Amino acid sequence: MTEAILSQLNLPVRGMTCAACSTRLEKVLGRLPGMDRAQVNLAGENAELSFDAAQLTPARLVEAIGKAGFSVPTEVFDLAVSGMTCAACSTRLEKVLTRHPGVSSASVNLATERARIEAPAGAVPLESLLKAVDKAGFKAIPASTTAERQAAIEALSAKDAARDRLHLTVAVLLSLPLVVPMILGLFGYMLMLPGWLQLALATPVQFWIGWRFYQGAYKSLKGGAGNMDVLVALGTSAAWGLSAWQYLTQGIEHGLYFEASAVVITLVLLGKTLEAKAKRGAAQAIKALMNLRPATARVMRLGQPVEVPVETVLKGDIVLVRPGERFPVDGIVDEGESQADESLITGESLPVPKTLGDAVTGGAINGEGGLKVRAVAVGAESTLARIIRLVETAQSSRAPVQKLVDQISAVFVPVVVVIALLSFLGWWLAGGDAGLGFVAAVSVLVIACPCALGLATPAAIMVGTGVAARHGILIKDAEALEQAHKLDTILFDKTGTLTEGHPAITGLMPAQGVDRDELLRLCASVQAGSEHPLARAVLAKAGEAGISPSPVTNFKALPGRGIEAEAEGRSLLLGSPRLMAERGVALGSLADTVANAEEAGGTVMALAEAGRLLGLLVATDPPKAVAAQVVAGLKSLGLKTVMLTGD
Repeated sequence: MTEAILSQLNLPVRGMTCAACSTRLEKVLGRLPGMDRAQVNLAGENAELSFDAAQLTPARLVEAIGKAGFSVPTEVFDLAVSGMTCAACSTRLEKVLTRHPGVSSASVNLATERARIEAPAGAVPLESLLKAVDKAGFKAIPASTTAERQAAIEALSAKDAARDRLHLTVAVLLSLPLVVPMILGLFGYMLMLPGWLQLALATPVQFWIGWRFYQGAYKSLKGGAGNMDVLVALGTSAAWGLSAWQYLTQGIEHGLYFEASAVVITLVLLGKTLEAKAKRGAAQAIKALMNLRPATARVMRLGQPVEVPVETVLKGDIVLVRPGERFPVDGIVDEGESQADESLITGESLPVPKTLGDAVTGGAINGEGGLKVRAVAVGAESTLARIIRLVETAQSSRAPVQKLVDQISAVFVPVVVVIALLSFLGWWLAGGDAGLGFVAAVSVLVIACPCALGLATPAAIMVGTGVAARHGILIKDAEALEQAHKLDTILFDKTGTLTEGHPAITGLMPAQGVDRDELLRLCASVQAGSEHPLARAVLAKAGEAGISPSPVTNFKALPGRGIEAEAEGRSLLLGSPRLMAERGVALGSLADTVANAEEAGGTVMALAEAGRLLGLLVATDPPKAVAAQVVAGLKSLGLKTVMLTGD
């Protein structure tokens, strides 16, 4: 029997309002033939799916989600296509793209040489579309970059946020006059709004602002289950309906419940607005990581650099990286010498020398030399993409305790409705007053809300892992976070974790006959035009001593080794002890100082003039002020601490 080949897919899902929604959708998807695993995340608004591609397609999954009362947003790909010569070409390509797995629709325009493809968001990788076009005998590149698509997504999110703020503002303004008399009554001030005014204030809140709850309730019931929207719609409609009936048919103007319906909708809307804000804040962690990768890359084509979207870079392409730019892909240096700031991966503050054959990481910053890099990992295979995927997985993962919460949430709504009915019958039968029973039932409905129950855990995980990612802490998944209380050993990286993460000058050793201030002034002068972390450390030390650097001429950077420049009419050479050895500069009596400093983890800079050593500067990465306190605190809790370092 042939083993099924499982496909992995992460689909964004819109329309879920509480844990009952996510649990119901998970059951619907789990029952589909060929589904291996379905995990729906309410806080992240997405579905992580593993399925047999021979039995299920993305289109079928989207259809099932739609029938359950939810929706999957559409993603649009605009491709610039070359190689089409006639209408037959465009027609054939359109058929190829339309038949591509996961594609909803495709149109190809011969005149503009553009192809527009629509698919469920996340269902079709851009790379697969480019390969399909290439297989059909044409060439295509994205007409819009990832940055542009991300901007469109952010614009849509901003539009939703603006709508929520408007609705919340209007709801508060309309509800406040209904609440004020009740608050004043607590202090002995009697104020009663006319019934017509109460009706006029509460009705827009109920049927305009609150329309989303009716829509959500309809979709939920249509799918065969209840959710928070059902409770809100039932409870507020009952309160508004009873009050409207009493006022319009009996002329009663006191004892109405218009304020209850309006305030409940306003408070639930406030909760949803805060929830959406928390989600957007958590998503910023992913955005910050994505922004580390350039949107475009300069690829060598026929011996000339051509700027292309980074998504179109292929393995083996030669990419030109200029000084100060971020590497767009993971690769191997094919030509040139420079340094790379890889602190985003390693935490190390000092740039790493790069020369022929050295590996570079996408997202790292190139130093002062131009490089040609041969791409070895692109797209989803790159180091940065894997880090982003790790954070996304952690944010959407489910903690073990969440399974219990989901089980409770699944039966929460029907249980609440039953309790409301029992409350109505109990008060009615005991007191003979249907009105009191109705008020009791409405109270049960409007107070109960499964949102907090079902959303608290996933929202906490999503926000927590997002905040951690922004501080350089990667959490594997929710289960790892939940099990953290069982830890007995803490492993610390040294650089940037226990230390400040940037160098500071801690040693200044002039050669015989050289003044300390002279040594520091000359070093600062040579480094004044550099952005290297060691240069910043030297300039900071000079600033503390009140020393101003002198103007320099004939500045020349020696990537990975040092600097040559002229200052105060003197030809100076500043760099590593290795550079001094290359230029025949003897360290003399300071040789032991160099060895001791390097053994202790320091970085040594030597200054020379005309083959004569003028002195040494030693830079170290000092410990953070709170490092000792943190380690001591962990030890007091009975935890073992270990430091990992390459020193």
